[in-house]
Amino acid sequence: MRAGLLFGCVTAAVLTVVLAVGMITIIDSSRQQAMGVTPLSCDAAIGPTQLGQQDKGAADAAELDEEQRQIVALIIKIGKERDLSPRAWQIAIQAGMTESRLRNLTYGDRDSLGIFQMRPSMGWGTVAQVTNPPYQVNKFYDVLEAIPDWQDMRPGDAAQAVERSAFPDRYHSWEPMAVHLVENMGQVEDATGCGEGAGAALPGNAAASRAIEFALGERGKPYVWGATGPDSYDCSGLMLRAYEAAGITLPRVSRDQYKAGAMLPVEQAQPGDLLFWAYDPSNPSTIHHVAMYLGDGKMVEAQQSGVPVHVRDVSWDEAELVPQAVRPGV
Repeated sequence: MRAGLLFGCVTAAVLTVVLAVGMITIIDSSRQQAMGVTPLSCDAAIGPTQLGQQDKGAADAAELDEEQRQIVALIIKIGKERDLSPRAWQIAIQAGMTESRLRNLTYGDRDSLGIFQMRPSMGWGTVAQVTNPPYQVNKFYDVLEAIPDWQDMRPGDAAQAVERSAFPDRYHSWEPMAVHLVENMGQVEDATGCGEGAGAALPGNAAASRAIEFALGERGKPYVWGATGPDSYDCSGLMLRAYEAAGITLPRVSRDQYKAGAMLPVEQAQPGDLLFWAYDPSNPSTIHHVAMYLGDGKMVEAQQSGVPVHVRDVSWDEAELVPQAVRPGV
């Protein structure tokens, strides 16, 4: 292993065995803080956003060898020691995987060296420093923290801001794997920081729980009329993708989604049920908006231009609210 990472044999062996069998325990948020993990602010741009990419992340992580896993462990360890949030760890993992495949390289483009391909000629440090893994990780974090509003960037964009690559889009490719590693090796419950569960969905209604989870994970993304993700949504596009994630196919537009499940009085809506608004609430052909009920008087929606996907309060006497809710898949 290049430049000799200073990890004990027992630690390396444990990491290798645990990752191989996939049995890392995820720690809940309160225990995370007790373990020194800085809480995250919610950002829907963090982590994989396309269906099936969670599986891709796990598959990519399973391909890592001992050297790569030890470098990931070092990134997480130093991130915790510096009281940096898991978002910083994710950025560093994506950068390291893109630049060197998480290896401490002794070669690279021109005088680029190490995990992050730092160049001595560009002021990153001496040759000895930029091939020393702890120095490299700390230096990466130093530069990251100096970038204004790095916490609010998509992780791949923040990695590019540190690396200043001629190929800025490369860093996004490793988003799913980095999320998987942060949540598993770093023992982080929710890499997005949004932290809301699926709510009190009907017993056994796993589809509703999954649809809620997906919709909440898209908060912060912009409203664009006609958009169905993954980067932006309109109201029915968000519902379409949320229930698609749960294995249920909905029609594309809100007026047709109104016909895509069992109807019940809106006052009896349960988490996961769809709520509708119409210019004439007694006439379904005038429906113009749809949202997902979360329970406890809350809903998630893609509302209108200029307003990102968000959660808001809802009351049953709202203007234009259709008196029937719809339960997809029933």
